Amino acid sequence: MNNSADKTEQRMSPFVEIMDSTLRDGEQTSGVSFLPHEKLMIARMLLRDLNVDRIEVGSARVSDGEMEAVKMICRYARQIGRLESVEVLGFVDGRASVDWIKQAGACTMNLLAKGSLKHCTEQLKKKPEEHFADIKAVVDYAMSQGIGINLYLEDWSDGMKDSPAYVYQLMDALTSMGEGAIRRFMLPDTLGIMNPLQVIEYFRKMLKRYPHVHFDFHAHNDYDLAVSNSLAAALSGARGLHVTVNGLGERCGNAPLSSVQVILKDHFNARTNIVENKLNDISRLVESYSGISIAPNQPIIGDNVFTQVAGVHADGDQKGNLYHNALMPERFGRRREYAMGKTSGRANIARNLQELGLELTPEQTQRVTKRITELGDRKEVVTQDDLPFIVNDVLKHDVEEDKVKLVSYQVSLAYGLKPLANVKVEIGGSQYEGHSSGDGQYDAFVKALRKIYKMYLDRTFPLLENYAVTIPPGGRTDALVQTVITWRRDDGRLLRTRGLDADQTEAAIKATIKMLNMVEKQ
Repeated sequence: MNNSADKTEQRMSPFVEIMDSTLRDGEQTSGVSFLPHEKLMIARMLLRDLNVDRIEVGSARVSDGEMEAVKMICRYARQIGRLESVEVLGFVDGRASVDWIKQAGACTMNLLAKGSLKHCTEQLKKKPEEHFADIKAVVDYAMSQGIGINLYLEDWSDGMKDSPAYVYQLMDALTSMGEGAIRRFMLPDTLGIMNPLQVIEYFRKMLKRYPHVHFDFHAHNDYDLAVSNSLAAALSGARGLHVTVNGLGERCGNAPLSSVQVILKDHFNARTNIVENKLNDISRLVESYSGISIAPNQPIIGDNVFTQVAGVHADGDQKGNLYHNALMPERFGRRREYAMGKTSGRANIARNLQELGLELTPEQTQRVTKRITELGDRKEVVTQDDLPFIVNDVLKHDVEEDKVKLVSYQVSLAYGLKPLANVKVEIGGSQYEGHSSGDGQYDAFVKALRKIYKMYLDRTFPLLENYAVTIPPGGRTDALVQTVITWRRDDGRLLRTRGLDADQTEAAIKATIKMLNMVEKQ
């Protein structure tokens, strides 16, 4: 009975293929260039963990580094039986792109052809018939070499707007080559000019004329419509959508993988092969390699999207999850948090205390709430990690003393010399000293601590995973600096601590001592 219902639901729910272009179009983001081993790590996670249907991993004839990266990815994909999922952008350049792609070990080329009359006549300086003949020659040669072809109609959106007859002429010429010559026709909004109503209109025209063709849609986000246009394409019959992790891409970027996935599932009842609880992991990996930070309010993957701040929200959640929707954090391998500030109220504080296992009387909770409100007025960010320290500071009892205390430290910086740090800490009642040089003042401080933990305690020190420095919103040039440090423990768990001070190094040191106390208490 249940199996029958599942099969019925699958027949009613359309399947949408997801092609990720982070390693090709995403790398066209200004300032982004992935090293070959970084491309391999991203490709592995996309194929193995997220189960993306296809990945576009580079462009033919770009560089020796590009060749090395594509070779590495193809070797890995062949080992796991996913080589046909790896695609490389190629050009209408006779045999050159095909030979490059074959040498790299790939078996699928995404051929870039001109999808508008002005691109054909003004950029190529060719008549349509000449361009069509050149495309056919590349397709024929690729087939003879065992290379499958998908075809981009570059500037298709302008083509449908200004020269639809050219688009149909191109499609007629290429579909006449026979079934299987071109596997997919990929329709890009190259300049990001379309709105959802235009996407629906143009897709329906294409499908009416070519009902048996597999069409992909490739959105750009210049008008902040990439996700909406992608949904419109799926609603209109697109069988594949192109995305990038974190919405990377040229100019304003492409459609973000995470947003497209959840909208397809929740608003279109579509099926994909994406493993949703890995979306946050791939976003953080690409954020690290690309150097492009994820906005805190970015849907699904931003730091703040599962964080309630208003006290009335925490109160409502305690009384029946009144402020929840289908975007549950556990679905994406995350958890809901209740941030603390001047608007949080006792319900928010109580929720965080409960999660930490801290039991306070109503009077004590009120005192802690008052302190957090005061910190919020000063624009300080209060997290659950900070709460035990605030409780300790406010109540001065009922909370275990810090096991790690910074007794003293000195950092020095001189022109032409590496920064030096001398550190004295108290751990479990005993004092230890260490000194070291480093690439910066904070680096020297951390290396001195590592020496103490290794030499005197024979213990490992968590690895620094990420380091971010910001000025609290509304701050001035002399405002407090907030340092947020993410650490990875030996067991793989992540810890995130914050420090706030007028001095950046001091703020980072505060965050480090917080982390060490968390480790000791756990």
